[in-house]
Formats: sequence, C-alpha cells, structure tokens
Amino acid sequence: MNGPVSEEGRLLDCILAHGLSRPHDTALQCGPVRLDWAGLRERVLSFAGAVSANGDRKPGRVALLGNTSADMVVAYLGTIAAGGSAVPLPLSAHADAIAGMLEDCAPEIVFADAESRDLLRNIEPSRIVLVGSRGPGSFASFCENTATLAAPALPAPEAEFNIIYSSGTTGRAKGIVHSHAMRYRQAARSLFGIGPSSTMLLATPLYSNTTLMPLLATLFHGGRVILMSKFDAEAYLDLAEREGATHTMLVPVQYQRILAAKSFPRRDLSSFKVKQCTGAPLAPMLKREIAQKWPGRFLEVYGLTEGGCTCILDVSAFPDKAHTVGRPAAGNDIRIIDEKGAFVPAGERGEIVGRSATMMSGYHRNEEANAAFYWRDAEGVLYHRTGDIGMFDDDGFLLLVDRKKDLIISGGFNIYASDLEEKLLEHPAVAEAAVIAMPSEKWGETPLGLVVQKEGAKIDTSELLAWVNARLGKTQRLAAVEIRAELPRSNVGKILKQELRKPYWEGRK
Repeated sequence: MNGPVSEEGRLLDCILAHGLSRPHDTALQCGPVRLDWAGLRERVLSFAGAVSANGDRKPGRVALLGNTSADMVVAYLGTIAAGGSAVPLPLSAHADAIAGMLEDCAPEIVFADAESRDLLRNIEPSRIVLVGSRGPGSFASFCENTATLAAPALPAPEAEFNIIYSSGTTGRAKGIVHSHAMRYRQAARSLFGIGPSSTMLLATPLYSNTTLMPLLATLFHGGRVILMSKFDAEAYLDLAEREGATHTMLVPVQYQRILAAKSFPRRDLSSFKVKQCTGAPLAPMLKREIAQKWPGRFLEVYGLTEGGCTCILDVSAFPDKAHTVGRPAAGNDIRIIDEKGAFVPAGERGEIVGRSATMMSGYHRNEEANAAFYWRDAEGVLYHRTGDIGMFDDDGFLLLVDRKKDLIISGGFNIYASDLEEKLLEHPAVAEAAVIAMPSEKWGETPLGLVVQKEGAKIDTSELLAWVNARLGKTQRLAAVEIRAELPRSNVGKILKQELRKPYWEGRK
C-alpha cells in the first residue's frame, strides 16, 4: 500500500468491525435466519475469500438475482469486502431486460435463487450459483474449502461499489454506478438518528436503493436490520411490534396498506423513533395521517438513486407543509431552471436540478444517458437533472409539480397531470388516480383520467368527469375517465405510466 487508506474506502471495514467489538449482538435478521455480528463478519469474509479465489484477486462484478434473504445480503456485502462490485438485479424485470443488464455489466458470476433461475438466459451454468439449495453449484458449496479473508479490502474512494439498474420496463435499463466514497458518505450521515440500539425494519427488495441505503447506514452505525422477503401489512406489523422496531423505510403503497390493515389501530408501535417514505409521491392527507397515528417522527425523503438531490420533509414538525417534499437536506444545492437553463426564483416552475457530495459516478457504458442527465450552470458547476418539474415556496420548501415526461401539451397549453390527479383524489369514491396523455386529432394530445374505486363504491364515469371538470380550468379539463381494477406499479410503488399510455399510442410515431 502506497499511502494512508482513505476513510471513504472503509465502509465494509467499519461495518464488520462491529463483529469484533460486539460479537454477540444481533446484526441481521431475515425470516428464520438471525446473525449476530460475529456470525455476519465470518460469513461475509468467508464469501469474500471464495469469490476472490482465497484473496488472490479482486472478483470484478458479481450479479445477484433473487428474493431478499440473508444469503443475498452476505453475497452483496462479501463481494464488496473482496474488492469487487455488487450488481443486484430487479427480479421484477422481464427476462429480456435481465439479459440486457447482464450483457451490460458482464459479471464474473451470478448468484440466483430457484425462483429467478429461469430469468437467466445465455449465462453458462458454471457461472451460476444457486442460493437456498444444496449440493454442487449451491451457495454453501461455493464457500466450502476456501480461505476466509482476514479483513475486507480497502479500495480507493473512487472505486466502484455497486451498480443499481433502473427498472428497464422500456428501452435500455441504465446502470447507476455508486463509488465507495458516495456510499460511505450516505451511510455515515447522522440525519436519521440511527445508532447501536436501533432496529431498522425493511420490506422492499434488496435491489432497490430504498433498501440498500438504510441497510448500509444501519449496519455502519451498529444497529440491527430486519428484512422481509415479501411485504405483507399484517406480517410487517407483527414484526414491528414483536421486535420493537425503531426505524423503517417504506414506499407510499406500503404505508397505505399498513394504515388500512384491520389490526393497525390496536398495535403498539411506540418503539418507533423515525419512519421514512420515499420512491413515489405521497398524498398530503396520507402524510398527516401517518404522522398523527403512528408514533415517532415521519420523514418524507425526496431524492434520486443517482444521488445529488435530496429534500427532507419532517411532517410532524411541519404539517402545514405536507403538500411539499421539504427543504434541501444538509449539503444539497437544489435549484429550479427554466427551458433555457436559467435559474428561476421562488414561486416559478421549472426543472429541478441538484448537486451534493453524494453523486453517482455516472451511468455504466452509457454516454448518451450521461449527456442527458448531467447539467452545468454558467460557471461550469455540475448538477444532476431530476426530470421533475417543481418550484420553491417563499419558505424554501420544494413543491413537486410533475414529471417532465408526464407533462401533457394540449392545444399549445401545458397541463400538469399531478394537478388533475389531485382533483380526482378529492372525490369521495376515488381510491387511486392517474392522468395520462392520449392522442387527439384536434389538440394533439388530451388528458385521460384512470381511477380505482374505493371498496364498496360505484362510480358513474360521466358523473365523475363532470364533477372533476367543474373544478378544473378550461385548458385542464379531462377528455374522459376510465375505471380500472388496479393501476400498474413498480416494486417501490411508482405508477407505471408508460404501461398505461402504451395502448393509446401504439402504432403512432
């Protein structure tokens, strides 16, 4: 080693050090598996020895494809402890999309469970290790007869830590590269009050940054992590109550289902200190309901997997700002720019851009995506583009108006889908709503409302259309309303508007 090791290359070293100082405290739980810190350290370093050929070489990239499990967490941490880069892949993606991601990242080896094995195409069987099985080619046999590393690798801060792929529902999925420095800075933050006595309960997939960020932060600070392989509202409440959960990170649809659970009113959730929500917009009414009915602070976190742009709203402290996503987090410089790239003042709408000390290294092997994502101001300062349209109020709170790609241009007028969705959700019979553009011979495109009825409700679409249009401006009015049994969502709760738009635009240029 040619010089002192940077602290920002020591995230795994800091995490595994708890195995020496607090060996018998619980570190990780998933289903029936419960690992203390000594056990987690041993298993991670054992895996690291196996994946690096007894420490003789760095393993390059290692892909992970499967349901959340203790073995998958060990493989993720062990790959990085060996000096490699972990690539957790979205189990929800189509096999063709998975094939594209694997071709893009070119992993040395793929760890998969039985459920996801059929998603792997054009991968030599010798490069696949099955998690949750026994015998040749299994996770257990992979780690047998190899030397356990004495300590994790200490890479340079700029070295690749992991690649997280966008969902890839259409087109080419983008591989978001995080460095060791970025992950260390995220994990080391004290924003969320995590410490050795904390218990973080997580119920989103391991390939999601919604899971990985709080997982790494909790382990860094010496807290206990409890993972659910699959989310169920009652099972979540059972775990939270029995294990005395103090922290959680959930997506909006999970909060909705938990609050709607029959047992929620009688649950003892007094152990909670901080609850976080991210991944998709959350209705102001629901934010206030969570803050009122669920003990502990409730924080909405707005940000990107790419990093660089984080706002936090403490709903408990600012209930009157529930229509916003809060103020920029410490160290985040967030601005609003117009179509010409000029900064605009509070009260004016434009695209949200941001920068901070936690910015991705770039999209893997995708210069076209990098060119579209990065933006520089007149002085050459680099920002991340969010693709979101928003504005700051006079108190410095950020309001999300819409996604740029969800903007509907009808007859030359800009229509923000979120404005129309907000009005639809005010109707007492509407449970969920999405507004999309559909083609119009007269206007070019025109807004269409898609709604899910509340249980027991019966909606007359013509009456709902008249009701909502009476509350909208002339240029905003919906052309039609359709009822759906459900709206398609990603695994982190985002409504998949591309899927909703597709039938209306197929065959058109």
